[in-house]
Amino acid sequence: MLISLIVPCYNEEEAMPLFYQEAARVAAQMEKSHGAEFEIIFVDDGSKDGTLRVARELHDADPRVRYVSFSRNFGKEAGIYAGLKAAKGDYVATLDADLQDPPALLPDMLDALLTGDYDCAATRRTTREGEPPVRSWFARLFYRIINKMSDTEIVDGARDFRLMSRRMVDAVLEMSEYNRFSKGIFSWVGFKTKWFAYQNVERVAGQTKWNFWSLFKYSIEGIVGFSTQPLVMAALAGVIFCLAAFVGIIFVVARALIFGDPTAGWPSMVCIMLLCSGVQLFCLGIVGEYLAKTYLEVKHRPIYIARETEQDRDERRQAKQK
Repeated sequence: MLISLIVPCYNEEEAMPLFYQEAARVAAQMEKSHGAEFEIIFVDDGSKDGTLRVARELHDADPRVRYVSFSRNFGKEAGIYAGLKAAKGDYVATLDADLQDPPALLPDMLDALLTGDYDCAATRRTTREGEPPVRSWFARLFYRIINKMSDTEIVDGARDFRLMSRRMVDAVLEMSEYNRFSKGIFSWVGFKTKWFAYQNVERVAGQTKWNFWSLFKYSIEGIVGFSTQPLVMAALAGVIFCLAAFVGIIFVVARALIFGDPTAGWPSMVCIMLLCSGVQLFCLGIVGEYLAKTYLEVKHRPIYIARETEQDRDERRQAKQK
């Protein structure tokens, strides 16, 4: 039984050795208790620090460590997809390098899958201690919004940390869309999931790469990718304002006929026109967002481009020795 650990990394030079030590400890424990073998796949997402160097060093020290290095930064979603493609395991886990996803949960997660009742063991945070209150509030708001708009349920506090069976991994890989939102994809493909709750864990090293703006764009990616409700809302807003404009025209004509003062109230009319124009631009922006996603999809560009893997490096070494 082979278990693959997929670890997307962007400037995680400091955290990677600590993650490897903890993962190796859990792997040794599970080798005794479950007879499981492990491979650890670090996906270097175009890092600017020594992430690739550390991945090479870990591979040289332990053949179980593999890596994929991108030609540039393609984003965490591309990193997860690349890791899933490279994984050879019967069971595949995705988790972060900063140890906010505790590898110590893997034995219990594997036990849940071995019962045959589940194809996925996923994790969710019960607390958000250590996060700024504003960020936590917006995160909860995002989950409420997307679950109301989308037919695909996304659990509040869900992490990308999950252990999946091979058949679920194959189903996820069939969804080779360019604009990816893994939490939604994992939920959309279905399969029975057992949830494991745990309290928030602080990073062991390094700095978070997610700021408010990047999280906001990520949330828009999720809403646009798994719901068409914004388009319905834009259409509904258009109907409402058309009706309001029709009523307004009747009111203006009636007032002019009765009071003979058609020029009065022009400031309020300007405000109404600005409001209507703003709503129109907002709705146009919603349509444009969907159009942009479609534009990127039809280009059929690759989700990522690999610059180097551990296999490439090993082959170069063998060629030099010959």
